[in-house]
Amino acid sequence: MIRVTEAIALDDSEIVEEFARSSGPGGQNVQKVETAVRLRFDLRGSPNLPEPVKARLARLAGRRLTKEGVILIEARRHRTQERNRADALERLIELIRIAAAAPPPPRKKTKPTLGSKLRRLAGKKQRGETKTMRGRPNRDLRDT
Repeated sequence: MIRVTEAIALDDSEIVEEFARSSGPGGQNVQKVETAVRLRFDLRGSPNLPEPVKARLARLAGRRLTKEGVILIEARRHRTQERNRADALERLIELIRIAAAAPPPPRKKTKPTLGSKLRRLAGKKQRGETKTMRGRPNRDLRDT
């Protein structure tokens, strides 16, 4: 059993790992050792996840979720198979933890207070007066 949260634990049989040769630099090691890991987790068939968590996890998984309801996680960051396996499993567990967390409470709409409205209008008036003073002087007053 893999402990995800206090209430959620996954059975080892729910996770399937496939190994492949990793791409990229690495010389001979890359061409002869299967270090890349493709982890598969059947989301729809999992008896250990509650339905709300499954729904949130399906949204969070995005492109990693197949049409059959299987989450695919590929790990090829490290040079060894063991570290890639641990990385893939940790990424799956983190995804499930995020989905299992309670959603934040909805935002309550608020209106600005009367004081903040008056301060905003006073500031606008002050800026307008400043800009008015930057203009040309009134010619009618100079001619007299």
